[in-house]
Amino acid sequence: MSTTIANATTDHPQTVHFLGSLLTFRARAADTGGMFSIVESCSAPGAGAPPHLQADAEAFLVTEGTFEFMLGETWRRCGPGEFVYVAPGVVHAFRNAASTPSRMLIINLPGGPHENFFKAVGEPVNAEPHVFPPMGAPDVAHLTTEAERFGITILPTPHH
Repeated sequence: MSTTIANATTDHPQTVHFLGSLLTFRARAADTGGMFSIVESCSAPGAGAPPHLQADAEAFLVTEGTFEFMLGETWRRCGPGEFVYVAPGVVHAFRNAASTPSRMLIINLPGGPHENFFKAVGEPVNAEPHVFPPMGAPDVAHLTTEAERFGITILPTPHH
């Protein structure tokens, strides 16, 4: 792999809307030789990801607002500057716990599976800050099937 320098705001600012979050691809697997990918998530209040697990590692760096993370059976509230690492095979979920949009960086190791899943199920949108398209009820069967194609297992949502 060669060294890559890219402008994460202009070189490939593709953004998709997925489950109440705007996901902007800042470093794609193609930029890193497949080693990792970085997605910036701007989530509407209450939005997030249902419990899931995968064979790859995932990490989160909260940059604005407050998120709640489920790691195994434990929920943890995290604010700006807090970092969460999820080892492969660990059940996890997250949601924006603030009353305003919250942001974080999501790092997937290796790059590819999550990035491609988001592109497969997300709705391409203009990346205007904090402008969320109307959100209908998700098609859980479709999401589950698509997730499995990329090695992600979506699990039932526990009450919290």
